[in-house]
Amino acid sequence: MGGGGRVTGGPNIRGMSSELLVDVSAGIAVLTLNRPAQQNAVTPAMAAELSAALQRCDAEDAVRAVVITGTAPAFCAGADLSNRVGEVSATIDPPPWRVRKPVIAAVNGHAVGIGLALALQCDLRYMARDAVYGLNQVRRGVLADGYAHWTLPRLVGMANAADIMLTGRTFDGEEAKALGLANGCLAAGEVLPTALAVAHDLASGSAPLPVALSKRLLWEGLGMTPNMVGQLESDLNQHAAKSIDGGEAMAAFRDRRQPNWSGSVNEEWPAWDTRSEDRPSLD
Repeated sequence: MGGGGRVTGGPNIRGMSSELLVDVSAGIAVLTLNRPAQQNAVTPAMAAELSAALQRCDAEDAVRAVVITGTAPAFCAGADLSNRVGEVSATIDPPPWRVRKPVIAAVNGHAVGIGLALALQCDLRYMARDAVYGLNQVRRGVLADGYAHWTLPRLVGMANAADIMLTGRTFDGEEAKALGLANGCLAAGEVLPTALAVAHDLASGSAPLPVALSKRLLWEGLGMTPNMVGQLESDLNQHAAKSIDGGEAMAAFRDRRQPNWSGSVNEEWPAWDTRSEDRPSLD
């Protein structure tokens, strides 16, 4: 199964600043927004630290899954505007959907503005039942950012997205689950343990390269035709079958045992050329 060990020593993702806590163990990177007195409001420094951590998570084969959470009681109350001169830049690069590992948002408390937008960029979301959620920027004289105009309609549909974004209203975890925003709606204290359990299952049970390829195709496939997606599925399956873990899957099936995944996403990642107007190629 092979979930990977604790990442220690050398220039890695451990540590970061006091605004972002990072722990990597058993193949799971936990990134914790850590400004509890300000409800983990995002500063440019925090955004830069989170970007650097996500870059390292993408690059480190020892990391099989990522969990983003906040130091209680909030997940993230949006951008820190206390010293505002215009809007605070809170751009995350790479955004979570570009990281070639599953990224899970453990939304353990309030998430508004860029805080909710960050969660929407993740692959899975487990959300606190009694917390407050919203994209309320229109009530502050600006509009939602953090790719929210792209992610939210994909998750909840145009009508629900318009309701949330144009009114700037807030909602709770039960409504988030009903809308399709949350994979699970839980008591606040259960959010992180649930997200970690899912992360450990992903890290130990699923082959990393097919997971990474499937994730990328899920995010990019909505902009493709069915024929393009079907061709990519065929090409990617052929590529995965020739990988280290493709061989291991066949051996495990033959020997009637659980597979021991050891493939490298970085070393075995195919060319992903989307410049062609006909279809993406994997040349």
